[in-house]
Amino acid sequence: MTDVNGLSIAILGGTGDQGKGLARRFALAGHQVLVGSRSAQRAQEAAESIGAGVTGDENAAVAARADIVIVAVPYDGHKALLESLRGELAGKIVVDCVNPLGFDKQGAYALPVEEGSAAQQAAAVLPDSRVVAAFHHVSAVLLMDPAVDKVDLDVLVLGDDREATDLVQALAEVIPGVRGVYGGRLRNARQIEAFTANLISVNRRYKAHAGLRITDI
Repeated sequence: MTDVNGLSIAILGGTGDQGKGLARRFALAGHQVLVGSRSAQRAQEAAESIGAGVTGDENAAVAARADIVIVAVPYDGHKALLESLRGELAGKIVVDCVNPLGFDKQGAYALPVEEGSAAQQAAAVLPDSRVVAAFHHVSAVLLMDPAVDKVDLDVLVLGDDREATDLVQALAEVIPGVRGVYGGRLRNARQIEAFTANLISVNRRYKAHAGLRITDI
């Protein structure tokens, strides 16, 4: 098993629900966690609301300081943010968990992405980074709920760099109950991102916080 002890984690978009949820769980697992935002003050306020030793600063500052960077920003600001941080993210593992989704009266639906997926867009924008897709189907509600000790979930991890995907799988597993599962090359991220729309429909119908489990492995 890949050792992830001592790795620091930055979360771009760490003021959103998913970013805060992941920050909380990684901090509880003993990692140094830095949440980023366009505003240092907003990031610091989010960090204080999370607790567990989490700190906050501007996106560029946390991206430069951390060992691993998780991208949890809204899709409409995804490309521009990564372009602005190309230097800070060079040489780092960048974990993209952005779901390009739209919403209308019929519910959630997948948006087309010119590069194929948000993760492939990140890889195109960040040629000097090791981009991995993961954490698309994690319920922010469960991550933030102090009454939830274990999150019953498999996290699908996709990428073209075996060392990087192994590390992200191990990182997923520091969250109690979670298993990291290799899900294929980065070119297959499109359907993983899009499937989030299906999960949203499941959750609305059944008033649940559904995730995925992969059988027979």
